[in-house]
Amino acid sequence: MADENRQLQDIAKWRKSKKRDRVTKLGDTVKELMDNQISPRQEKIGLVVETWNELLPVGLAEHCRIDAILSGELKVLVDSPAFVHELRLCSPGLLEQLQQKCPRARIKNIRVIIG
Repeated sequence: MADENRQLQDIAKWRKSKKRDRVTKLGDTVKELMDNQISPRQEKIGLVVETWNELLPVGLAEHCRIDAILSGELKVLVDSPAFVHELRLCSPGLLEQLQQKCPRARIKNIRVIIG
């Protein structure tokens, strides 16, 4: 019985010490998230958006906006079928320039949809 009590006490101490080790400050967690996840992603997307806006002709840029970059695909929303057609015609050249200027984004495809 004394042995069992001793084991239970040891287990209780072990559990308490482990809980203390797992406690982290919220600020530290947010900073780690910002440094390791959000900032690099924002930097990559920001460069793509900036480059996209530089490459598009003014008349076309007013009707297109980047919606997402997922799995190597740049999803672009366009407000009119006429501009969808125009953007699809120039997409190969845009893709090539984006790949050169934004290699970290790893864009392999531009998907144009009405939205």
